[in-house]
Amino acid sequence: MQDWTQFLSAMTLALVRVSGMVVFTPLFSSAALPARVKAGFVLATSLLLAPLVARLPQARAELSCPALLGEVAVGLVYGLTLALLNEMLLFAGQIVGLQFSFSLVNLLDPASEIQTPLMGKFFQLLGTLVVITAGLDRILLASLVRSFRVVPLGGCTLRQSTALGIVHAASGIFLAALELAAPVLAATLLVEIAVSLLGKLSPQLPVMSLTVPLKTLTGYALLIGSLALWPRFIEARFSGLLDLAERLVVSRPVGG
Repeated sequence: MQDWTQFLSAMTLALVRVSGMVVFTPLFSSAALPARVKAGFVLATSLLLAPLVARLPQARAELSCPALLGEVAVGLVYGLTLALLNEMLLFAGQIVGLQFSFSLVNLLDPASEIQTPLMGKFFQLLGTLVVITAGLDRILLASLVRSFRVVPLGGCTLRQSTALGIVHAASGIFLAALELAAPVLAATLLVEIAVSLLGKLSPQLPVMSLTVPLKTLTGYALLIGSLALWPRFIEARFSGLLDLAERLVVSRPVGG
């Protein structure tokens, strides 16, 4: 690009879009990554994308308040939609931790500075590992690059259905978390029923002292046994949220 003004404008708009994604997206938003590393990644990505996205059809590399707000909106739609994966894993961890009698075992989350359940943190780390192992971080970047073709620079027009789509996706967190924690939840529930029946048959049996260790051991056995299935489940949910983010960002209203 020979026009430096156009290049800097395109780079600024791309930087705003990428920044909105990095703030909330799993893996990139992790507090384990230093702020300087994130800033360098956003700057390098924007620098590389600017010459490409400025030449796409209908791209308007001009700095203006509507253009900046549109790029912020696109980045936040991507980030907030994909952040639902972390919330799903955290909620599933809370369910499993409650069944393990770990409801009072919490860790301090450096990202939000609030106490996070131990099993919730474990599930989030597992989700991050799956994202890296399956190469979903590269798929995320590829989807972000494709978004510049679907929504050219300065051409974002969000509809009311965008916010409704995010709310509807957020309502699916609870169902997805229950599906993920279902094996452990069912196994520990069966243990409670079995111990209760034993307590009725043998009143002298120390039921209270048996319930917690049996639930924990059974839950751990089911947890280890289902680890082979969880990566596929997490990968499917991540891909589904990524497809949803691509559908929610549009360059113009339907029929426009």
